[in-house]
Parts: sequence; structure tokens; C-alpha cells
Amino acid sequence: MDIQFLGTGAGQPSKARNVSSLALKLLDEINAVWLFDCGEGTQNRILETTIRPRKVSKIFITHLHGDHIFGLPGFLSSRAFQANEEQTDLDIYGPQGIKSFVLTSLRVSGSRLPYKIHFHEFDQDSLGKILETDKFTVYAEELDHTIFCVGYRVMQKDLEGTLDAEKLKAAGVPFGPLFGKIKNGQDVVLEDGTEIKATDYISAPRPGKVVTILGDTRKTNASVRLAVNADVLVHESTYGKGDEKIARNHGHSTNMQAAQVAAEAGAKRLLLNHISARFLSKDISQLKKDAATVFENVHVVKDLEEVEI
Repeated sequence: MDIQFLGTGAGQPSKARNVSSLALKLLDEINAVWLFDCGEGTQNRILETTIRPRKVSKIFITHLHGDHIFGLPGFLSSRAFQANEEQTDLDIYGPQGIKSFVLTSLRVSGSRLPYKIHFHEFDQDSLGKILETDKFTVYAEELDHTIFCVGYRVMQKDLEGTLDAEKLKAAGVPFGPLFGKIKNGQDVVLEDGTEIKATDYISAPRPGKVVTILGDTRKTNASVRLAVNADVLVHESTYGKGDEKIARNHGHSTNMQAAQVAAEAGAKRLLLNHISARFLSKDISQLKKDAATVFENVHVVKDLEEVEI
């Protein structure tokens, strides 16, 4: 499981940072990629990665500001041009209005897609668990921005315990079909009458990963709830230390507030993105240094950076 940042800037693109989008790469888990937000130029950034658009099976939109959705029509259209590959349906989750935006853009531009889009819209009254599969559960909760905006909590379900092959060999179990039965939790009896209990050779289930990806927001308790014990918290840092007043006026957070959320939630790692263009390269290290006084395991991400979870 990895996160690759396709756009880490706030509001408008700059030479160093494109606008908001990130890819949660679940290739080992479900052979798919989930996209979170799709600002203008997202498909251009994807061209600089190994991501294949057909692998993007779900897109989660945090809110309807342009720097988070203007790349959608272009990406969806380009995804259709993979004529030599199987066309697969796509799910889009987001606030009410995202369906109208996408369909209007496609209709006005005369774009026809050879795959279906399944829309899952929500408002303030229909949040909570928005998706559950056999391997993942996704929750959404309203944040505190200038328009309706959500954060997402992606929870991987517990992973099956692993089989201790060496211990089985030492117990005299011949490699073959018996290994498969034991791995499936079935007790077996060897030819010499020895009973092998599967639970003695399979480790306990391992907890799945938790990834919290927030949209634009002021510091709010909802952010903390979404990030409780998260392995990774992706939090906006539009402003820096001392900018609390302007951050509140514009519906955003500072690096210090993001660090406070991570600390209160007991998150394991904090990744700061949605960086204002006012911060130059020399300022980025200070953003990290200041935030680290509140939450030590913090990193300011950059475009195309890939983070293993």
C-alpha cells in the first residue's frame, strides 16, 4: 500500500506544485488505485508515474472547489482512450453536485465514455460508512471549510494470520496438501497419529492499515475522530505558524494545527500537503521544523512523491 502525491499545492498550480490530487495505490491488496480529488492537470502528473488510468477504480472527492475537481473531465476522457485494454466501470464518491458537474462537462464537450460511472453522492445527513468491501471500509465525515467538505478514513480489514512453515516441517508435516488444509484452519492427523491443530501454527490476525485523507478544513474535532490511531494522516497545511487568523478566515489550517490534530488523534505519521504558493523551497523545512515541535513524525510532501504505508 502506497500513497503517491499528484498535486500538493493550494488553490492554483505553481511551477513546483500542481493542485490537489493523490493516489492510494492498492495494487498488492486489490490490484487497483483509488484517487482522492482530481485537480486540474492531474492526468499530466499521472503521465510522470507508473499509474495506469484503467487501474483507477474509484475516485473520492472531498469538496467541489475547482482546485479539487477541474481535472475530472479530462482524466475521465483520457481513461477512455485505452482502446487496447479492457474498459472497466468506475465509482465516484463525493458531495451532492459532483454528478451534475461531471455529466454536464462530458455532455457539453461531446465526450462519450465506453465505460460506466457509478455516482455515490452524499450530504451532511448521509455520511458515515460510505463503502465496504471484503478488504476495506471507508468512512466520511464533514469537516469545517467554506463549503461542504469531507475527510475520509480508509480502514483495511484485519489480515489473515501467516502460516509458520518451518514449525510445521519440524513437527513432521510433509509439504503439500496438508499445508493448505492447515492454512485454511483445518486440523489434520498425520500417518503416525499425531494431531496437528491449525491454531498452533497460524499467527493471530494482523490489524489492517488505517489511512486518513482530509479535505480543506479548519482545525476541527471531526479531523481528530477520522485520524484516531491512523497509520498515516494526510492533512492540509495551507498556512504556517502564526497564520491562525488568516487560516480561519479562509477555512484552512496551519502546519501547527495539523500537528495538533495528529497528536490528539494518536496518529503514527503526519503528511502535510496543500501548501500555499507563498511558501518557497527554503520555507518548507521551517514548516516541518515548526510542526515537529508538536508532532515529531511529520513530513511535508511534494509532487510525485511516493510514501509507503
